[in-house]
Amino acid sequence: MKLEGRVFTANLLVKEKVVDLPATSESFVKQLERCLVELCHGLEIPIPLWLKKNTFEFARFHQTLFFAEQFTEKIQFDRFQIHWVD
Repeated sequence: MKLEGRVFTANLLVKEKVVDLPATSESFVKQLERCLVELCHGLEIPIPLWLKKNTFEFARFHQTLFFAEQFTEKIQFDRFQIHWVD
């Protein structure tokens, strides 16, 4: 699974990273979770809370956004976007 993450501040891209983990027999959700954690560690940002809206956006558009209220720690950016690269 290949997942791209982007961190934005005031509509400016400040960090970007791509994580490409080999496919396993794990469920899609588990693979997505592993990629998201790896991406957050690589970008040095806290792991966001995954809400129902994120499930809907990711299923429909293969991408989703996370905002400040979805992080349990204070963040220094406006939004975090992930995109599943086919």
